[in-house]
Amino acid sequence: MKVPTTTSSTESIIKGSRFLSESFMISSQAEVRELIKKQKQKYADATHVCHAFICGKNAEIMGMSDDGEPGGTAGRPMLDVLKGRGVTNILVTVTRWFGGTLLGTGGLVKAYGDGAKDVLEKTTFEELVEKSDFSLECDYQQYQIVKKIFEAYPISDTAEDFGELIAISGQIHASEFESFKSAVFDKTNGKVEVEN
Repeated sequence: MKVPTTTSSTESIIKGSRFLSESFMISSQAEVRELIKKQKQKYADATHVCHAFICGKNAEIMGMSDDGEPGGTAGRPMLDVLKGRGVTNILVTVTRWFGGTLLGTGGLVKAYGDGAKDVLEKTTFEELVEKSDFSLECDYQQYQIVKKIFEAYPISDTAEDFGELIAISGQIHASEFESFKSAVFDKTNGKVEVEN
């Protein structure tokens, strides 16, 4: 299962209609609702803002909308593309400005499906890995030792707060947590403990 690490957008003109495809990183259905609302406000002049999304660590939550296009011609082909890619925690919107020429159901299915494919091509993904939150506190001398240990582990989303002590928090691959915790404890002679 892959998750997006970037957002992207692509555009195409088909028989005068403009199609703008965009991808978003999401973690819940509530986020999808917020983003769709923003997209509809942002593109108030558009004819349709169609979407498809998948989220959850087993891709168990999914949804779509044709937003006024004939049933099954927009959301379904977009969702099929997402399912075919084995991705999760992603929302794709395809916004259409009608250009005066009807595309027919086959044309619409192709336009929306291709829009989803194109935007996924430009989006970068990584394997979905379960992560654990961690935090620790150290003094300025131990900070250099701790930073060196960080280089050997898959750590992300770190935040550092420099006060009397330095408070560091972040995320690490869950499978590496115990090893990381031991390394910090050992290398600082038991002075720094990692919490989660």
